[in-house]
Amino acid sequence: MTNSPNLLSDGTATTAGNGATGLPGGNGATGLPGGNGATGLPGGNGATGLPGALLACSPVAISGQASCTIAVNINIPPLSDLGTPSSLLPGLHPGDLQNAYNLPSARSGGTVAIVDAYDDPLAETDLAIYRTAYGLPGCRTSNGCFRKLNQQGAAGSYPPANGAWGEEISLDLDVVSAACPKCSIVLVEANSAQIEDLGAAVDTAASLGVSAISNSYYAAEWSGENTEDVHYRHPGTAITASSGDQAAPFYPAASQYVTAVGGTTLSGSDGAWHESPWAYGGQGCSAYIARPSWQKNICKSRATVDMAAVADPQTGVSMYDSLAGGWLVAGGTSIGAPLIASAYALSGNPAGPAYSYAHRDQFNDVSPSGFDLATGLGSPNGVGGF
Repeated sequence: MTNSPNLLSDGTATTAGNGATGLPGGNGATGLPGGNGATGLPGGNGATGLPGALLACSPVAISGQASCTIAVNINIPPLSDLGTPSSLLPGLHPGDLQNAYNLPSARSGGTVAIVDAYDDPLAETDLAIYRTAYGLPGCRTSNGCFRKLNQQGAAGSYPPANGAWGEEISLDLDVVSAACPKCSIVLVEANSAQIEDLGAAVDTAASLGVSAISNSYYAAEWSGENTEDVHYRHPGTAITASSGDQAAPFYPAASQYVTAVGGTTLSGSDGAWHESPWAYGGQGCSAYIARPSWQKNICKSRATVDMAAVADPQTGVSMYDSLAGGWLVAGGTSIGAPLIASAYALSGNPAGPAYSYAHRDQFNDVSPSGFDLATGLGSPNGVGGF
């Protein structure tokens, strides 16, 4: 890691919380269904091998083709019983995320848009199950809280369903619900996993006047990727992007117009949360995009992580996806994009990454101290840095 003498250097992050609930740690693994195109990489120790986890989307190296960033914990089998008390559901609960990151989740917040590829036909139904289980207010089409649109901005005529991206959608919706229970949510489904389609869906989301747009996907960098930046440049709207689930730089996290979110391992309990860098999170110096003026002394080009949040599937979040078997524990840098988008919505000041660099004291420094390529400024400590 490269540190800067001008950046944070106050040691390992420990933040206050109250009421941590079941961290994943079970054994007796059974394989979880990964959906269409899923590739399980449990137990590996290479660039893409995730110990004890399954990547729902296969990483691809085709220019302009994205993969989702959800990684499902396969040490904890899916739980299909809807009668299970919430206290017995494995994974980090909404209260845990709120406590660990000091989020003012009682605020009304704004509207968060989720952009992902393909259709999740049960998105609203599964979201209702998650929110009911944790006592969160209803967020439905009927009460105006939830909208589902296609790439062109219309309700209906959705793209083909895809199991892997459906899991991604479920996770993203659940994380926004956990971090900002009173936020409205717009799900915009791109026609495909091509960056051009995903970018068009971002444009659609921005046209709706949302507070923030979450993008939980990553593509291998390619020359000319900066031509796609037009889709991610929407002044007045905060746009977040997952850094990826391999230790390398990816796009759109490399865009200077997004807040790029890396990954941590989050552990602890009431009043004593601890974070460390997640070894498999996307990170590095962009091969093609210049360093923004607000990012100094790290790379000669754009460093592809601005901040971080929990991503390790072994300390992952609780989520619900009926087609994947019910209640799961999931991670990946998927979590960070919707969580940080929610923080922007809660702040009422979706100013983008430059503002965060000017307010570094609003982040929990993650060891090693100072700005590092894996976790950037660190993890949120409230929303003062947004």
